[in-house]
Amino acid sequence: MKITSIQLERREISKAEATAHALALVDQASSSDLILLPEMWPSGFFRFDRYPVDAEPIDGPVVLAFRDKAAAIRRHILMGSFVERNTKGLFNSSLLIDPQGNVAAVYRKIHLFGYQSSERDLLTGGTEVVVADTPWGKAGLATCYDLRFPEQFRKMVDRGAVFFLVVSAWPAVRLDPWVLFNRVRAMENQAFLISSNCAGSDAGSLYAGHSMVVDPLGNILAQGGEKECMITVEIDMDQVASVRKEFSALHDRVDLG
Repeated sequence: MKITSIQLERREISKAEATAHALALVDQASSSDLILLPEMWPSGFFRFDRYPVDAEPIDGPVVLAFRDKAAAIRRHILMGSFVERNTKGLFNSSLLIDPQGNVAAVYRKIHLFGYQSSERDLLTGGTEVVVADTPWGKAGLATCYDLRFPEQFRKMVDRGAVFFLVVSAWPAVRLDPWVLFNRVRAMENQAFLISSNCAGSDAGSLYAGHSMVVDPLGNILAQGGEKECMITVEIDMDQVASVRKEFSALHDRVDLG
């Protein structure tokens, strides 16, 4: 399985310009089986003033553009997240699109960030843990702050997840926890974890970059730097089964009520 995580640099450009740039990067990664983009790349996570303006429905122009792109290159795309508007409010939503251009899964961020952030004030939190079927096994979807909540990842494993796809706009000031959580969430669940984080800055806040691919033992197989880049790795999904069989930590769990 060949994966590319696109570490997109946030710039002060319109949603349409950001979409065109993101699609061009996807074209460069079109030889990969699965392509990831980061959190809130159309508007910028810290550009809270743009949330209501840039919000669009699940069948809006950004999603339609990526559905067309996935069908054109015949690849899976986790198109990162955007501000979704529906009848229940505004959501931080990420979509997995299959090679036929269909929306295979929708994940609405459960844990909204409130520390020095207006996300919790402006958006509605999702309520459903999402695990999507893929040709390589079940994928658990998560967004940024979710990394701090191990119970969400354990629930995804209980539903069959063998790898996690994490989109993020994690800030540079907390780079060390970012690296730690990427590794620990993979290791404790004996699953691959592939993350796509933003680079650049928004509203004076610098993003951490350092998107990564982590194996089921917690080893970092590849990692981006601070600037826009693409990291591409081929992984063997059979490693998940072999690690879980050899070191049966998940099997040894005790229900503590």
